[in-house]
Amino acid sequence: MRALGGSLLAAALCAGTVGTASADQALPEPIGPAAPSAEAPSIEEMLATLGDDVLAGRWLVEVEGSAKIQGGNAAKAKQAQDKVVAAAKAEGIAVTVGKSYTNTWNGVAVSASKADAVKLAGIAGVKGVYPVVEVTKPAEDAARPDIDYARTLTGADVANEELGFTGKDIKVGIIDSGIDYNHPDFGGSGVNAETRDFPGERVKWGHDYVGDVYDASSDDPAINTPKPDQWPDDCGGHGTHVAGIVGADGGVTGVAPDVEFGAYRVFGCDGSSDSEIIIAAMDQAYADGMDIVNMSLGASLQTWPTYPTATAADRLVDAGVVVVVSQGNSGTSGTFSGGAPSVAHNVISVGSVDNSEYMADYISTAGGVETPFMTSTGSPEPTPGASYTLVAGDPLNACAPLAEATGEGQAVIVDRGTCSFHLKALAAQVAGYDAVIVANNAPGVINMTVEGADEITIPAVSVLQADGAALKAEIAANGGSTTIDFSEEPKRFDNPTGGYQSDFSSYGLAADLTLKPDVSAPGGSIYSTYPLEKKGYATLGGTSMAAPHVAGAAALLLEARPDLDPYEVRTILANTANPFTWGTLPEAGVAEPVHRQGAGLIDIPHALTTTTTVTPHKISLGEGEAGPVTTTLTVHNASDVEVTYALDVEHGVATYGPTDVPGFYVLDATVEFSADSITVPAGGTATATVVISEDFTDTDDNGVEFKVHGAIYGGWITLTSETEQLVVPFAGLSGDYQALQAVELAALTYRNANGGLSVAAPWRTFTMVDGDIPLIALYLGVPVSGLYVDVYKANPDGTKGAKVHSNFINYATEFDLGRMGAVATIAWDGTYQGNSGNSKLRRVAEGSYVLELRVLKALGDPTNPDHWETYDLAPLTIDYADGADTSAGNGPGAGNPNKGKDNNSGKGKGKGKP
Repeated sequence: MRALGGSLLAAALCAGTVGTASADQALPEPIGPAAPSAEAPSIEEMLATLGDDVLAGRWLVEVEGSAKIQGGNAAKAKQAQDKVVAAAKAEGIAVTVGKSYTNTWNGVAVSASKADAVKLAGIAGVKGVYPVVEVTKPAEDAARPDIDYARTLTGADVANEELGFTGKDIKVGIIDSGIDYNHPDFGGSGVNAETRDFPGERVKWGHDYVGDVYDASSDDPAINTPKPDQWPDDCGGHGTHVAGIVGADGGVTGVAPDVEFGAYRVFGCDGSSDSEIIIAAMDQAYADGMDIVNMSLGASLQTWPTYPTATAADRLVDAGVVVVVSQGNSGTSGTFSGGAPSVAHNVISVGSVDNSEYMADYISTAGGVETPFMTSTGSPEPTPGASYTLVAGDPLNACAPLAEATGEGQAVIVDRGTCSFHLKALAAQVAGYDAVIVANNAPGVINMTVEGADEITIPAVSVLQADGAALKAEIAANGGSTTIDFSEEPKRFDNPTGGYQSDFSSYGLAADLTLKPDVSAPGGSIYSTYPLEKKGYATLGGTSMAAPHVAGAAALLLEARPDLDPYEVRTILANTANPFTWGTLPEAGVAEPVHRQGAGLIDIPHALTTTTTVTPHKISLGEGEAGPVTTTLTVHNASDVEVTYALDVEHGVATYGPTDVPGFYVLDATVEFSADSITVPAGGTATATVVISEDFTDTDDNGVEFKVHGAIYGGWITLTSETEQLVVPFAGLSGDYQALQAVELAALTYRNANGGLSVAAPWRTFTMVDGDIPLIALYLGVPVSGLYVDVYKANPDGTKGAKVHSNFINYATEFDLGRMGAVATIAWDGTYQGNSGNSKLRRVAEGSYVLELRVLKALGDPTNPDHWETYDLAPLTIDYADGADTSAGNGPGAGNPNKGKDNNSGKGKGKGKP
């Protein structure tokens, strides 16, 4: 057996659990299907990651039958949809039908109450009902590195200039905020006019699905109602930036500067979009014949590949379209932090590495130090040439009141950590400082936002960790202060984290233990095209910027080898990628976790010139409890000479512990090959087998050895010839997935006078009006396959008595929930259901009750009691207020799970969504 290696970076989670766990009790009666799957999706919003992104009353209804992309036809799909709608109306279900989808997904968008959506799920011919969710886009940072530095990291410059591939005649669809087709870098006239230049020289296809003012999160119908038109011009900027990385040709040069574009606008100038609109854009991209579709968007922490955007993306790939998706920007949230649709099985999901060099404005000091800085979202920019007297903040890092400024023109430097960037900037502002500098507390660039309820009126900028130390050293050497000047023009700086994983880049695995992401590409601080009305060029940082780099690489591959299908494109890019060093502790000499970098940093010239492929392109081991995994590697040699490859393995850093703050460990799997090498004949194939297993153990404080459950480990199978190295990444979860505790917090709470949550004392009375309703506070540390809330009458001693319905109670039923980034709440409106999904909702009588929360663990067997966690919450009393409507289904409503927003200093701007 192998014991845990030394902890490289340990962390711990303190989380309380309120309620009584009873996972070892007799099996509770399952509710819903025998096992959750893509065919039985959730009725309510995904609690963990989508709760506050749900657009109330809007649903996507999947219908039995094949979409066109699956070999069906539009007419039959529409007939199936009409039949379901007619059946629903015959049952008295109030639905308003919106969009119909027949290309990538067979279904309709509807407006309906939650109660009617529950009933709709039981109609014959309905495969699933999904909430429509808001999808956001990231903000920009202020460093200005040239995209050419990123092109050098992946060899795109060599591919263009030496190998001669530029993406000519390849069609790339950008599903985003549109493209500024007036921009000269896309063949435009340079005149900012929406109705000019489209369709144009390079942006030839597209549609605007939303209009300028659209914001899915708004309560104003004038704003949340799409106003589509034929002009997919970009006033937000994100899509233009993404398209520039794919294929700009002018002020900057993209990876594939001769591609043609389809612009599918799903975002307004500001605000968010939703999954309903995104699926419509995917449908149109397929109809327009796109070779590649790039989606730099998604729902963070939603790691089950079952949501409609993910299934539609998979079908696009099956139909011959290469689909590239950003992995997500929630890396500081820990493991299982990717998102949909990047977790779709067939797409190429992309992590981000930092750029190697960058152009930045900088601070110069009286002592001759030159320090690049990044501005923040939510504060004014420093005036070029402005001078300040710089002092150091106190040890609390501005998370408590700072000592007041002693004069005009003073700036203060504080460290990142403990509290939000907004609170730091506010503390400096309140103390009378005229500017604030935040120094990173770890390697890497901060993409900072100081937005908050109180407006920040002073410049707030960030600097690298080492540069912050240099500034503080000069302050100390000068007796407590130094003079600084903000530059008037930017200059070039080396990036100390260049080539390492970006701190925002999300970790896998997917909830079903599939290895994600697939590959990595430059995404940290990339300078690219921007709308003409916004100065034409700008910098954005995120996996949003890494995905189009891979989309451009795919275009070069398709130009070089038009016969490749999407799976072959993914295989080649993964086989030829280069695993890279763990940037958190480079001196350790170990590789970045495979479940964060995938196969590694793409190598475009190698991908274009290799004549060998290895399948499968990755190995997802699943859970270690299942035992060793044997995989047959098939090596195809398309060259005219025999090639011999030596077989070996490289291991990456493993993660273990709480998912939101995992520790990092050396945990190497046992890897055994059928032979030390494999010889592949010219134009032929050869195979070898590899057996991968783990048996990780550790010792507790009493010296007792125990099995390690939940470590995510892996590495790369390497195949090395005299001229090249190919890789096949692998990853797994040690021990028993179902042995992990899923529920870290479960408590009965209520909304207090300040709007926050308070834990409810036993027998607390709820009036069920004006927001006085019970709220279940919930935190899931790992993904789960199902979650159920049932209603029982309370015994005098506060334990649960009889069910309020003799068959089964199903107040809340959720399938395929990702882990949580913050505490969520489930509001109980006093209703319950009877003996079928179509039963009329009933409201309980006045009295005392116990809510029972049950969780089926991820990939769990519902017939196995050990795969359940059960929590009985504190007893509560309902005493309806005078005049309250107590008829079934007409109360306050269940609401949607309310996920709190993180804005702590561990996450900068652009970290929430890709």
